[in-house]
Parts: sequence; structure tokens; C-alpha cells
Amino acid sequence: MQATSDYDPRLARDLILDELFDLSLYKALRGVTQPDVHDTLDELIKVETAHLAFWQRFFNLKLEQLDLGRRIKLSVMMLVCRLFGSTAVHLVLEAIEVHGVRKYLAVWRAYQGKPLAEALRGILMDEFKHEDVLVTALTQRKINPEKIRNIFLGLNDGLVEILGAVSGFFGAFGSTTMVLIAASTTAVAGALSMGAGAFLALNSEKEVKSTEVAKKLFLGEESEFTPMEEQPLSSALVVGSAYLLGAIVPVFPVLIGATDAMLSVFTAGLMVILVSTILSFLSGMDIKRRIMLNLVIITVAVSISYGIGIVAKSVWGI
Repeated sequence: MQATSDYDPRLARDLILDELFDLSLYKALRGVTQPDVHDTLDELIKVETAHLAFWQRFFNLKLEQLDLGRRIKLSVMMLVCRLFGSTAVHLVLEAIEVHGVRKYLAVWRAYQGKPLAEALRGILMDEFKHEDVLVTALTQRKINPEKIRNIFLGLNDGLVEILGAVSGFFGAFGSTTMVLIAASTTAVAGALSMGAGAFLALNSEKEVKSTEVAKKLFLGEESEFTPMEEQPLSSALVVGSAYLLGAIVPVFPVLIGATDAMLSVFTAGLMVILVSTILSFLSGMDIKRRIMLNLVIITVAVSISYGIGIVAKSVWGI
């Protein structure tokens, strides 16, 4: 048993509340899922109950109620799971597993050689073995890293590039009609370009792998051929569609009559926060860091593009 003062009190509190959150989530999910997954959830509940009790003893700190932020997070997750059913449950369980592993590994590295690191060893073994096996059996790996990358790449590029274009066009033209025509044309061209780029890149990778396998077979060498999970055409459609969806966000305010770029910047900022939050959660990334990074990127893009538009207008008299 360790005194809470031996460690950052916030760390002790977070570790306990995170386990309490996971336990509360699994219990709540059990009430909205089909009986065929109850055994898996019961095992997860058993693991989390043991983890929670362990940390409460380790830090000599007993917390039995979630804070406001975690209660809101739990309510949002349960609402999503109720609305979208088993697919949402699968995604949430997989994401919780990824976050748990990343969090404990970070703490373990930070406290090497201290009792906390040794205490984490058993928890991490559970995360790597027990919970990983249980959740994987339930989800069958519903989260596809390549799809997440493609969606994020397309949405992010569509948002940033077309928001920058809208800002630059407003700076240069000042006419809503001109901005709408130019931005829409750029959005469609960008979506086609992104989709084509994804298709050609994956198609080339597929050809290179096929050539390598054929070469080894000719030379009589063993070759294990593993089909690519990503299909070029499918990935191209995902990237292109995601780009177009992202591009619609800054264009829509212009379509409904916006006379400057401010409304486009505002709506794009909100979308960046939403998309970054969802995709960061699903892939185990740091949500706050990802949101701040993307907000900085669109701020720089808007500023530079608008400045270029103003310069173009003053120099060439557009």
C-alpha cells in the first residue's frame, strides 16, 4: 500500500477514476447488448473490478463516484451505443482497450524503478493478454487502422485545403458567387486528385508485392503471399468521399450567403474538433494534442491564404 502523497495526487485519482469509468461502462453496456456478448462483458467486469480494488489499495484512496467529465463521457458513449447498436459497442470496446494500453505504458515508462512501475506490470499483463483476448474475440478487430487513416486524411485535407481556398478567394475576389464557383471547382478537383492518388499508390504497392512473390517463386524460394487488406479502388473511394465531405463544410456557409470567410472558419473549426475527437478516441491518440495541432494548422492555412488573396487583389487589381 502506498500513500497518495508518494505520487502525483492527480495521477492516483486518474488511475482510479479511469478504472471506475471502464467498470461502469462495461456494466452499462451489459444492459443494452444481446445475451451472446454478456459472458465477454462479465469477464471484463471481473477484470476491471480487480483493477479498481488494486489501485484503491495501492494509493490508499477510495473513490466510488465518477467526476462530472467522466459522467458526461459515459452518457455520450452509451447514447452512441444505443443509437448505432453492436457496431458502436465493438468500436467503443476496441478504443477503450487501445487507450488503456497506451496510458499504462506511458505511466510505466515514467516511473521506471519505482514501486508504481512494478505495480503496473500485472495490470499491463492483463491489458495485453486477458482483456485484449476478450475484446478481440468480441470485436473481431472492427477498427481498421488503414480506414481510420484514409478517413482522417481525406476529411482533414478537404477541410484545410478548401477552407484555405475559400479564405484566399474572399481576399482576392470579395464576391460570394466567384468564391462559391472557385471553391466548389477546387473541392471536386481535390477529391478526384486525392482518390486517384490513393488508388495509384496502393495499386503500385500491390504490383510491387506481386512482382516480389513471382521473383521468389521463379528462384525456388519460399514466399508467403499475404493479400493486402486495403483494396485500391475501395480506399480511393473512401479518401475521395471523405475529402469531399470535409470540403463541403467551409463551402456550405458561402452557399447560404456568407459574405466573408468568418463563418466558414467557425464551422470548419467545429468540424475539426469533432472529427479529431472521434478519430483520436478510436485510434488511441491524444485527443487534446490532435485538436490543438489541427486548429493551429487551419489557422496558419487561413492566414496565409487570405494574405495571398489580398496581395493578389492589390497587385493585379482583381
